[in-house]
Amino acid sequence: METGWAVIVAVAVPARTSLLRCAARTILPPKTTTTTLTARRYFGASSSCRRQSLDPRNKFAPKEYLGKEIVDDYAILRDHYETPQNPIVLAHGLLGFAELKLAGSFLPSIHYWHGIKDALSRRKCEVITTTVPPSSSVEQRAAELARGIEAQAQGKSVNIIAHSMGGLDARYMISQLKPAGVRVKSLVTVATPHHGSTFADYLMDEIGPERLPSLYNVWERITGFETGAFNQLTKKYMIEHFNPKTPDDPEVRYFSYGAMVHDKPPLLSPFRLSHGIIHDIEGPNDGLVSVQSSQWGTYKGTLSGVNHLDLINWSNRFRFTWQKWMGRPPTFNAIAFYLDIADMLAKEGL
Repeated sequence: METGWAVIVAVAVPARTSLLRCAARTILPPKTTTTTLTARRYFGASSSCRRQSLDPRNKFAPKEYLGKEIVDDYAILRDHYETPQNPIVLAHGLLGFAELKLAGSFLPSIHYWHGIKDALSRRKCEVITTTVPPSSSVEQRAAELARGIEAQAQGKSVNIIAHSMGGLDARYMISQLKPAGVRVKSLVTVATPHHGSTFADYLMDEIGPERLPSLYNVWERITGFETGAFNQLTKKYMIEHFNPKTPDDPEVRYFSYGAMVHDKPPLLSPFRLSHGIIHDIEGPNDGLVSVQSSQWGTYKGTLSGVNHLDLINWSNRFRFTWQKWMGRPPTFNAIAFYLDIADMLAKEGL
């Protein structure tokens, strides 16, 4: 961001169309404050982001809070995966969707869980995909999640696998809504900001409380989406409000995964700014969510060299092709990752 101008760019959405990559972009009147030191430090930083610059509130030493570092466990598909007893619900994140049709039947549909649902189904897993309001509050999204599960599960117990904000929706549904027609056996969260995001804090600070109403109004007019989600992703809200009021259900098994990229994202990456800001305060992150914030319940480990969109198979094909040419084949296959989660659930008797 240049001094004197506040350029507000919507949170990156996992779609390959310009409409979905940036649902709303607008330039607001000049802001009197200068660009934050965090952003300046980032743009002047070295290309390596391996240093451990941690939030002082973090209780863990670097090696401890990374848990198991998962480097290439999911590089290729195995020959055999076990199938869980209960259906799997895939819960999408902020600005997400289950299936998107941009031109009716004229163009192929775009799937948030790109190839993942089909891969699970081919392995005899019963898979339910749900759609919740893209940027509404957790409370509204959770209510819609419950309705979607109830309608499709038809009384069966389910295992929920949630990406990003979808994990917060699921936690709220389980803890607060307790829908009579939904029985959850387990919740697996993948890069969910359980403890908030420094980048959300940064955006709220850059925009300023006096300018938020006008920006929200622009967002709603352009996209038709509500705005309740955005301020709920700050660290203050999650730590002081959401988590204390959303205790775990002792009848549900909770698992989580985090992810991190090692080097500063390239110039055109949607995570160029956010990765550095988060890393400067919280440490390793996937471009939007830190490893520290991803941890909830039984932490299964940190996916190494994986960004927030790689986690739902929206990988940059050019980047992977370039890595192969350079003799560095990709070390992460999202399909293998989710098949392994299903295998883990099966072995847990879920």
